[in-house]
Amino acid sequence: MRGEFLMETGHHTLNDLFAQLGLGSDDNAVEDFLSRHHLAGEEQLARAEFWSESQRKFLHDAVTEDSDWCEVVDELDALLRH
Repeated sequence: MRGEFLMETGHHTLNDLFAQLGLGSDDNAVEDFLSRHHLAGEEQLARAEFWSESQRKFLHDAVTEDSDWCEVVDELDALLRH
């Protein structure tokens, strides 16, 4: 695994988040997702068109409820803006 995806934020890694969202969670799958998807300007992560309804709800709730997923969701948000 590459170091950039091993970084732990809270209790969960970026790979854990992808698994939780039902996406491929190995480093290659994460890299592929990040290369294909981006957020523009003020677009909110949980409202991006590439999520399913259940994924949107999970991402929204993780942030609004300040869950233990919150930090890694924020990391994903930042990565999708680069």
